[in-house]
Amino acid sequence: MVGQIPQRFIDDLLSRVDVVDVVGERVQLKKAGRNHAGLCPFHQEKSPSFTVSQDKQFYHCFGCGAHGNALRFLMEYDNLRFPEAVEQLASRLGMEVPREGADDPQAQARERKRREADNLLELSTRFFRERLSMGEGRAGREYLERRGLSPEVIRDFAIGYAPDAWEALKRHLNEQGVSDAVQVEYGLLVSREDSGRVYDRFRDRVMFPIRDWKGRTLGFGGRVLGDAKPKYLNSPETPVFHKGRELYGLHEARQADRRLERLVVVEGYMDVVALAQFGIRNAVATLGTSVTEEHVNRLFRLVGEVVFCFDGDNAGRQAARRALEAVLPQMIDGRQVRFLFLPEGEDPDSLVRREGTEAFRDRVTCASPLSEFLFEQAAEGRDLRRVEDRERFASSVLQALKRLPEGVLKSLLLGELATRTGIDQGRFAALLDDGSRDEPVAPAGDEMPPVDAGGAPGEAAPRRSRGALSLMARALQLLVHEPGLAERLPEDFDWCADSEDGDAGLCRDVVRLLRAGRYRSPQVLLAHFHGTPEGQRLEALARRELLIPRSARAAELDGLIEHFRRQRQSPQEEIDALLARQASGERLSQEERQRLTALFLADKR
Repeated sequence: MVGQIPQRFIDDLLSRVDVVDVVGERVQLKKAGRNHAGLCPFHQEKSPSFTVSQDKQFYHCFGCGAHGNALRFLMEYDNLRFPEAVEQLASRLGMEVPREGADDPQAQARERKRREADNLLELSTRFFRERLSMGEGRAGREYLERRGLSPEVIRDFAIGYAPDAWEALKRHLNEQGVSDAVQVEYGLLVSREDSGRVYDRFRDRVMFPIRDWKGRTLGFGGRVLGDAKPKYLNSPETPVFHKGRELYGLHEARQADRRLERLVVVEGYMDVVALAQFGIRNAVATLGTSVTEEHVNRLFRLVGEVVFCFDGDNAGRQAARRALEAVLPQMIDGRQVRFLFLPEGEDPDSLVRREGTEAFRDRVTCASPLSEFLFEQAAEGRDLRRVEDRERFASSVLQALKRLPEGVLKSLLLGELATRTGIDQGRFAALLDDGSRDEPVAPAGDEMPPVDAGGAPGEAAPRRSRGALSLMARALQLLVHEPGLAERLPEDFDWCADSEDGDAGLCRDVVRLLRAGRYRSPQVLLAHFHGTPEGQRLEALARRELLIPRSARAAELDGLIEHFRRQRQSPQEEIDALLARQASGERLSQEERQRLTALFLADKR
């Protein structure tokens, strides 16, 4: 159906549905305190790290980082697009999904174009598969037979054949109503600027559909049968296909095992399908590019362990170093990365055929862990008996550790570096900080700064430091967990108008939104900011446990606002304000009298 779904309807829908019910229909959950817990459905794990909060209407996995509301869960788990997930949630409640601009010609045109693109790639996949089974596909079938691929593997990977003709696919798609312009846009036709001629990009090639993890075709890779160059040809960058994001075989690996524990990253299509032929169905391949952080992020959304398989030559070692750079920022505790270097002259295809399935699996199991490869490549070409070489070795490792997130792995690697160099671990830790701890450090963990009897926070530094939240962030966290508290805030924003804290502007935006919509649900608030940097900040605060009892949260927010107001006043203005209240007959609290005395003494000094 054409037209946008109104935001107000989405907000209303999310406020009515219970994320525990939605997730609980697909994941076995058990009550764990105020939350529910279970095994994460998005990656393999043996102990539960997946939690669902009924209060926040939010799920989060501490293992793979998956998180979101009920809509996000349906989209990820059931492979649904956003409108489909909205429709499914609405049907649970017997609600009809309204659409805005359903009669808008531009909206209708956009919808037609989207459907045309989806249909185009699926039509092309079917065309190539059909041609493989026909007379003109004989050369393709003979090639696949020589490579030892079974009909089952060919079927599972939807392998096909592009005929040795200039316009075979073009004519077929034209007959289906697909224009040349659309075919060019999605990389199926080549357009010659000098002559204006358009013709099939893929000719006389075995075709490998490149599918996303949901199974939708995004592009193609073609392996030439003759001596033409290039040997392998990929689709160009298109509106749906980006080489630096996609991995060949990811969908097929998920289909083979929904509870994947490990993925092996190889270099080419034939490596993936050859390993599949030998029963190794957890291999994926990059598409002619180096491993990127987007690749790594996709891998870790599905599994906890990734093994990179490279040739043992210089090119393979260089590729492994680039992969190491990509994975370091993603190495939160619990994730594993290994590096497998193949014997000279071998690739996964040839090696598994020569050694067999179990031998290859043993190589994968015994691959070098990230720590070993990191120290090995830092020491390469250096004599660690020499002071200068040990210094370069240590500097190289430290540069890598700076890219690691805080956690046990980083601490262990620091300890190992200290052992290998004979330098105290504390010195390395100080070098890692690199002068970044020049700000006052607030209390660690989730503890609040000191609070006096009147509820006003003490004079702890308000700026954000590692492991703790600033006072402004604390106020924002209270509003995320308890949106109804916005009613207690002053009408003006004087308390945060001049704040240098980066969360002050977001705090103002949140308060305006809560007032305008009178929202009480944290998930509705998060839905408004979903997909933005501000949304990521709010989601992080929502995931962070709020240890303040619900009964004390209103007083805590009042104390924070009073603290912010006091900060904006000069000492004399604060004295005058307290004296004015006293002169009007108002009785000051003990804490306020103590504060007034302290201000007088400071003024005299």
